Amino acid sequence: MAKQQGAIKERSEIVYKTPDMYRVRMHNDDFTTMDFVVMVLCLVFFKSEDDAVELMLTIHCSGSAVVGIYPLDIAQSKAKKAKRLALENGFPLRITIEKD
Repeated sequence: MAKQQGAIKERSEIVYKTPDMYRVRMHNDDFTTMDFVVMVLCLVFFKSEDDAVELMLTIHCSGSAVVGIYPLDIAQSKAKKAKRLALENGFPLRITIEKD
């Protein structure tokens, strides 16, 4: 019976890189209601009602505000969900994603 030789595998150090982060920015418009914006901030971005109202007022007064910072896939998913909710409710909510 022949003796089998095992392959020797050298260990290499695994380096984990933190993912790039992206800001999700919500923009003000003249048609989307303040109550709807607060609802989206609570349902999609998991903000408390007080934080959502404060963010909504910042968006209203400043023209836009960052509503969250996430890895790209999560940022895209949240933006898509918020836009879908707006479309279903007849609002032209504008959300953009930018690199942090």
